[in-house]
Amino acid sequence: MILQKYKIVFGGTMGAGKTEAIKSLSEVSVLSTEAMNTDEESHTKALTTVGIDYGEIRLDDGVVVGLYGTPGQDRFDFIWTVICKGALGGVILIDHSKKTALEDLQFYIDSFKDNLNNMIIGITHLDQDAKHLLKKYRDWAKLNSYSMPIFAVDARNKNEILMLVEALIARAEIENI
Repeated sequence: MILQKYKIVFGGTMGAGKTEAIKSLSEVSVLSTEAMNTDEESHTKALTTVGIDYGEIRLDDGVVVGLYGTPGQDRFDFIWTVICKGALGGVILIDHSKKTALEDLQFYIDSFKDNLNNMIIGITHLDQDAKHLLKKYRDWAKLNSYSMPIFAVDARNKNEILMLVEALIARAEIENI
């Protein structure tokens, strides 16, 4: 039986780094449901999540945080609602190198907003297209009246992903979510 105080969901585009983010943080072996990618039109990576990824991290105060990764493809959206039940919040990861990054961001916010009251945004792959960096996302958020934090992150970097988790928990505590 998994006992934890916090449950955090990682959602977002295929190839944005959800599985990698969980692997970079987890202190237990990650339960991964990766399978061969048959949707090369969406992304050319070899493996993709088709179920739930799961890992855990223990915070300094001993609190265990469950890390749940969703598949990025919208054909698995029926799983998203189940994964989000009881979650403190979600980290939406968006692949900046995709031409549709802003449309993707809107899609994932719309898809998760009914199930997650607390979301923060992580923009990945900024190294592959450095134009505008985070400005376009912050301008877009302001234009659409979104107040969620937006961070540039490398999903392989434990400290950067930990920053997202800590920001999500702090936001929940401050706003009593």
